[in-house]
Amino acid sequence: MDFIPPVLFPQYRAPEVTGKYEVRTAVYTYTDPTRVEEFTDTGERRRVNVKFWYPGNAEGKYPLIIFSHGAFGIRESNASTFTELASHGYVVVSLDHPYHSFYTQGVDGKITMINAAYMGEVNDSNKDGVYNVEELYGLTRKWMKLRTGDMNLVIDTILDKAASDQDPVYQRIDTEHIGVIGHSMGGAASVALGRERSDVDAAVNLDAPFFTELVYDRKINDLAAKNEPYRIPLLNIYTDDVWRQLGKNSAYAANNKANPNFKGAYTVHFQGAKHLSLTDLPLFSPILANMLQRGQADINKYYCIETMNRLILEFYDYTLKGTGPFAPQAVY
Repeated sequence: MDFIPPVLFPQYRAPEVTGKYEVRTAVYTYTDPTRVEEFTDTGERRRVNVKFWYPGNAEGKYPLIIFSHGAFGIRESNASTFTELASHGYVVVSLDHPYHSFYTQGVDGKITMINAAYMGEVNDSNKDGVYNVEELYGLTRKWMKLRTGDMNLVIDTILDKAASDQDPVYQRIDTEHIGVIGHSMGGAASVALGRERSDVDAAVNLDAPFFTELVYDRKINDLAAKNEPYRIPLLNIYTDDVWRQLGKNSAYAANNKANPNFKGAYTVHFQGAKHLSLTDLPLFSPILANMLQRGQADINKYYCIETMNRLILEFYDYTLKGTGPFAPQAVY
């Protein structure tokens, strides 16, 4: 069976890195003193593993960007995006959400695999007739609470360490300029954090419904968008998988381009792309990507990821660094 790894994970060309800075990485494990791990019965505190991509041969301070992966993702899911951003002068931290991540490894070597019950919830949520609307709404609220809790832990820990820790990673962070970004369920959590925290300045949503921008209306037994303006710049990047559901699926009611609460948001559609086209998975394991998303995307995978990375960089340059302009096309 020696042929399996090369087939599943063939050699591939890394996406282009265009910045001037050498990119370094670092890993840490943060413990949340306020939360008990809900997936075990040991009473242990929740631990979140993170990885940084940051400018190595650089001086000064750089904006901080926090990434949240998708339902079964890992913190390296968009490593090409993180590398490109860091090469242009950003400190990027991507976190694993333990038991939501396919697997995560702490600095002590402990490996935590995805929780089977959570995986079942997510899979069943995409099937007709398993959950009613109110039950689905409850599940999304539960998922978002865990994920935003993890992201808050990461940001708060970094802010504390940036003020006192001499680690070069923390000393390169400009804590006055913070962006959030996520794919799929991580995108939903990032949009939520952009509303929750006053210190988050810009958000990028990759192919996610705005779960926390919805309310359950018992009178109509359906979901509806909240009526509250979103305060920070937002970039939405959608594939065909999500684009075809906008305006049709109530889970995407708040994503509607006509929603006045998001009238200033930028919205981009990658035609021919599938859900995982907005991650690096089709690059390093095309067979696995095609299996998980039920088919191969029509868009060129390098064009998709490199164009997406460029748009994200330009968006953060415009919103966090004040350089621009930012004027994306509606369709790529």
